[in-house]
Amino acid sequence: MAGTYEKIATTTLSSNQGTVTFSSIPQTYTDLRVIIKGGIVDGGFFIGLRAGNGSVATGTIYSDTLMKEETGASSLRYSNKTLGQFYDQGGNNDISYIAIADFMNYSNTTTHKTYLSRNGSASSGFSGVIVGLIASTAAINIIEISECGMGGSGSFNYGNMLSGSTFTLYGIKAA
Repeated sequence: MAGTYEKIATTTLSSNQGTVTFSSIPQTYTDLRVIIKGGIVDGGFFIGLRAGNGSVATGTIYSDTLMKEETGASSLRYSNKTLGQFYDQGGNNDISYIAIADFMNYSNTTTHKTYLSRNGSASSGFSGVIVGLIASTAAINIIEISECGMGGSGSFNYGNMLSGSTFTLYGIKAA
């Protein structure tokens, strides 16, 4: 993703918190990048996302494919979920996780939205890549991020993200 990066917003949690929201995202960029450095309270869960225009889309419009390496390589495919994934296995009280997610053509109103997340933790040895689809042609101007559970189609805002976790949103202008 070549181009000029402009920081839109940053949030650092001063206590354990359930959800971080980026709203009123300007439509003046070609792509968006979200960088998360932090972790979650509960082991075995993940950092999830919902996105939309005006409000987040909560229907079964999210799908993703996850490829990961922890104790061996594996892949998973999820379809028709009510949330997407930034990264899998957020660790139990491990703040060393990092995720970089790019949302391509987020303001286009004729195509579904795709995102690519690269993520991992030096302390746990975990690394992964997620290719996600949001089956909506609406431009994205809001993104919510939360610890999520896997039950059924997923449980948004299942628990808390760790104090000290940092969330930064960048806009990317084409070169």
